[in-house]
Amino acid sequence: MSAPDQPNSNSTGRSQNEFVSIDSAPVGFSTNVAMWRAPVLLVLFVLVSFAGLYALEHVALFQTVFRGGDLVTAPFAGGHSMPLRLFVLSYMIAFGLLSNGPLLWRLGFTADMAITYLAFCALIDVTALLFDLLADTPMPLNVIEILSGFLGYAIYSFKLLERGNMPSRIEIEHRPSRNKRMMFRLIVILLVAGLLTISAENIVPNTIAKAREYALLGGIGPGVFLFLPLVFLMLYVLARIDTSRVDMTPFTPALTIIIPAHNEEYIITRTIAAIDEAARTYGGPVSVLVMDNNSTDRTSEVATDALNACKSAYGRVILERTPGKAHALNAALHATQTEYVIRIDADTQIGENALVYAMLRMRNPDVGVVGGLPVPPGGGPFDRPRLLELVVKHGFYSVGLSAVNSVVGVPGMFAAYRAELPRKLGGFVQGMNGEDTDMSLRIGELGYQLIVDPRIQFVSEVPASYKHMREQRLRWFRSVFHVSARCRDLIYSGRMTVRGKVLLPFMLLNSAMRAMMVPMILFGTLVAIGPGAEARDIPWQAIVAVGIGAPALMSVLCALLNRSFKGLLFIPEYLVFRLLRAYFTLESNLTITVKDHGQHLYSSGALVRPKGKTIREA
Repeated sequence: MSAPDQPNSNSTGRSQNEFVSIDSAPVGFSTNVAMWRAPVLLVLFVLVSFAGLYALEHVALFQTVFRGGDLVTAPFAGGHSMPLRLFVLSYMIAFGLLSNGPLLWRLGFTADMAITYLAFCALIDVTALLFDLLADTPMPLNVIEILSGFLGYAIYSFKLLERGNMPSRIEIEHRPSRNKRMMFRLIVILLVAGLLTISAENIVPNTIAKAREYALLGGIGPGVFLFLPLVFLMLYVLARIDTSRVDMTPFTPALTIIIPAHNEEYIITRTIAAIDEAARTYGGPVSVLVMDNNSTDRTSEVATDALNACKSAYGRVILERTPGKAHALNAALHATQTEYVIRIDADTQIGENALVYAMLRMRNPDVGVVGGLPVPPGGGPFDRPRLLELVVKHGFYSVGLSAVNSVVGVPGMFAAYRAELPRKLGGFVQGMNGEDTDMSLRIGELGYQLIVDPRIQFVSEVPASYKHMREQRLRWFRSVFHVSARCRDLIYSGRMTVRGKVLLPFMLLNSAMRAMMVPMILFGTLVAIGPGAEARDIPWQAIVAVGIGAPALMSVLCALLNRSFKGLLFIPEYLVFRLLRAYFTLESNLTITVKDHGQHLYSSGALVRPKGKTIREA
């Protein structure tokens, strides 16, 4: 990824302000979890897994009832790489018992997950039995296992959504998309990707075999491996074509930049200086509102001096005494007098062309939110793997989703809005994680396009310590559940939208897969070693591929597409960072406090919004 517009990417002083803000762990929806809890969970998981494997190999009753070395009762053909049912059940037991809440509530949560999962597994087995009776052909065991694995991920994430204390539901205002061309694009791309995937085994069988041999595919079939990358590659190409067609005639309306700031004296000068340089390039009127959100340092004085030193931008500092980023953002919205508003974080330095490209996209009246491509400052212990994380997520997937108006969240590091839209939706929500995703998602459901333009680049801080990185990721990963709970109408209602029926469920599923990544590696190793019996016939490639495999190939592709050639050197660090990120996801799920009972998210009780709460309150 080239970053010609990086202003002041010096990382000096980044460790001066590592704090846990009021927004980190919202009261009622999360609790700071002790660092020993996840390791104890992993130990318990290994013990439960060991007991299960031992029972399947040594206990006569288990050997009589179950087949294929797993909790499978139906007839099958072929084999599999790993007993996924036992893995999922062992994880649910360990997680449920170590989850956040009183013991009886945790036991209820554990039983709810396990019984629901086993019931659905029984349904799969009945289906496989009927398939065998009617077609006179047993269902392949690897198909049964793959279905059981994805089913386990789904049940885990949705039960956590139901059992956890979550933000209350809001009614989502929805308008049909203004651009039917986007839906047509998506259908064509899915069909083409499907045809190419089906043909893969016949076209390049030797290549696929080699990929498995070198742990790039493991036990995953070409359908799983090829389909999604092909879909996103075609979406990415279309998005870049759209970007190249943007009218470059100058469009310089007056705009306001709002900066929520809490104890940012160490960096706010650089942030404002970068805005001033971008305002000079932009050429239109640029107003800056620094929202001092209950700071205890000299943020106001330093920001005032920096604003007075500006040559192209102008602005002022506004004190917002109520703690919380959403309070600062809503106060800034109230003070904004321009048609367009851009929110950036206080530790973000925008590139000199960022305002130009953002407003060029806003020229289209169908566009409601515009985001860009973050760039790490460099020099910190996590900056190099973070670079690849950014080019994969923001530089590839988010850009691709822009091509079919299916972006879910535009991060608050840099997000340009039509000011009328956040106001129309009641402002930013307070008291939960993910207020930026919540806002952009709801604007998208109003029928506006959400755009991620990779030409809009900005330097965004990366935590410089393990403690700060942990705090950030626990907050980020928990937001998937908070946003999904608040916007549950998109998932459960009869209204068909790509975000609600595909992307939000996929985000929940992906969160479950990440949380289970480290346990899966431990489980695969345990299976390969064998608990007191002969080791299972599990290829080492299937274990290694969980942490390397396809992610390594995708990181190479994304780095090349974003011209981040030096990023190729950071792939080993990125793969290790992915494991750390998976561990943080597990910890993040542990921070969610569970309730004494389950409540389906679209039940009559769950649909009652607490009295006295406004749309701004989670």
